[in-house]
Amino acid sequence: MIRQIIKIDEEKCNGCGLCAKACHEGAIGMVNGKARLLREDYCDGLGDCLPACPTGAISFEQREAEQYNEAAVLINKQSIADALEELPQCSCPGNQPKTLRQMDQCADSLKAAEEATKSRLAQWPVQIKLAPVNAPYFNGADLLIAADCTAYAYGDFHNRFIADKITLIGCPKLDQVDYCDKLTAIIKNNDIKSLTVARMEVPCCGGIESAVKKALQRSQKSLPLQVVTISTDGQII
Repeated sequence: MIRQIIKIDEEKCNGCGLCAKACHEGAIGMVNGKARLLREDYCDGLGDCLPACPTGAISFEQREAEQYNEAAVLINKQSIADALEELPQCSCPGNQPKTLRQMDQCADSLKAAEEATKSRLAQWPVQIKLAPVNAPYFNGADLLIAADCTAYAYGDFHNRFIADKITLIGCPKLDQVDYCDKLTAIIKNNDIKSLTVARMEVPCCGGIESAVKKALQRSQKSLPLQVVTISTDGQII
């Protein structure tokens, strides 16, 4: 059929990969350092990738192309989501879930400065996308879900927010993913005691707050929820 579809000029492509990240359907991939249209039937012709390209290498064209296959796109998205769920169970030590043993029994022997600056992180991994839904540290947890910029903006983030909590971080704008399904599964399948959302004041950061609220609603649980907003100059608003 003749329809609108994207066209990629490989000579203009600088290999940044931003178009592939912007393509929610997975139609674009990186091949030998260049963007390629991998599946015509994954391209809906709407062009979310166009504004992401910094070199103008992507344009529209009308040509004979396979019809957009939404069902195939959804199946592919689910397979990717399933793969991410399994990722922390692989042999890579950086993805293995584990509880971090804090040396509380030695606290009396530490100097005050060391105590004040030590990590309060209680588990690994911390990325929402990497955390396994049924990790044992979720049971009985006070869960902190933080936009990743908050830890850089607020100076005492470990002591004020991470201490005594299980921490998950993410950025919906950069990750270009809706965390709602993953968070719903975590809340629904574990004995979470409370939820704290730490977000920045910028509008795009509202995505993480919205995802948590939707996940809590979908889980059909009634849990204490606190939303803390931090300004770009590091103040709690």
